[in-house]
Amino acid sequence: MGKGQVKKRKVFYIPGYDPIHPRRYRELYRKEGADQAAISGYEISLRPGSGKSHYGWDVEGNIDGRKTQADFEVLVWSDIVRGSMETGIVGTYLQLIRTAWTYIASGALARLMRLRKGPVIAALYPIVFLIIQLILAVIIGWVGAKAVGWGLDRWFAISGPIAWGGQIILALGLVVGILSWFKSVDNRFFAYYLMHDYAYSAQSKGANPSDLEGRIQEFRHVISSALHEDFDEVLVVGHSSGAHLGVSILSDLIRAGEVPPDGPNFGFLSLGHVVPMVSFLPKADRLRGDLHFLSQTDALTWVDVTAPGDGCAFALCDPVSVTGVAPKEKKWPLVISAAFKQTLSPETWAKLKRRYFRLHFQYLCAFDRPGDYDYFQITAGPSTLAERFKGRSPSPSRLTTPASKYRSMK
Repeated sequence: MGKGQVKKRKVFYIPGYDPIHPRRYRELYRKEGADQAAISGYEISLRPGSGKSHYGWDVEGNIDGRKTQADFEVLVWSDIVRGSMETGIVGTYLQLIRTAWTYIASGALARLMRLRKGPVIAALYPIVFLIIQLILAVIIGWVGAKAVGWGLDRWFAISGPIAWGGQIILALGLVVGILSWFKSVDNRFFAYYLMHDYAYSAQSKGANPSDLEGRIQEFRHVISSALHEDFDEVLVVGHSSGAHLGVSILSDLIRAGEVPPDGPNFGFLSLGHVVPMVSFLPKADRLRGDLHFLSQTDALTWVDVTAPGDGCAFALCDPVSVTGVAPKEKKWPLVISAAFKQTLSPETWAKLKRRYFRLHFQYLCAFDRPGDYDYFQITAGPSTLAERFKGRSPSPSRLTTPASKYRSMK
């Protein structure tokens, strides 16, 4: 086979900050892969994976008359995510204060606004919505307490400390009850979820928490092992927060000399990245150093895909350049657009354009009119990532101007 051809591929998928069981990604791949195959005229079939240290599945593809096998594995850190979300109402409001102060006082928020307003608005949304929830709860609690106090005085002639004490208890009860109700229906509003997401990186001002650092090393060893097996390509896919985890995992792996010179083709596909939300923070020295290193390596091909229609990602922002750590020998990433408005039909776009969280996952889904970005051909097709995008020019509208105040690297 030619160097750019694939019969057998290993795919590692790194999710973003997501507490949900990884079977979600298998079912998403099953459904959307079938839809894309029907649209594009090829065949994809799934079956349960076997003998994996993490959660995964197997894929057989028949694309352009060439059959392939892909062994998928999800690098799971949802347990860490769930642990970070085990914060009560009071703890979440304390997180809100600390996180807002971290981004405002460091100057990161103002500099992020220079890139894309969409993800910054997404970051501000949980802060604003949680404050609104608190204000509503306090107003209702105050009105309820005043009404009860008025009733006690009018109908029972009860006033003074006893009435005041009852009003205070009632007001606090109403406030707690209303805030608890909002938290119980957060699957509609995502305010608590997003607050925990941004707070997770902000708590250490961009440095990796120790539990996450340990998981990064575990993932590195899993990927390193695959590079010494009989695959034509090893492809790492990082979505959302998983993109910056991928940068650090792969940088450590390459620095350690764990990429065999005669091993499989090696690719990194980052999707819908939010790298600046972390790399712009003062103590993100580790991530900035990894971005600098990975951008000039010859050990892999790095393609970064975003879309202006995705309001939760830093669309077409070169994560290395905007962070201000691009070396003169910079090669990566190749920044391209998934161009939702062109690759989705007008009918599909009309249905999805206001479903912001769904659009953030569109990179993993079927397109009505796919261009050279087709997630299923990339992960189950007969060409390597390097071959598929060989000679491809980066998006002319990408942003490369350095915007971060902090440039220190570790």
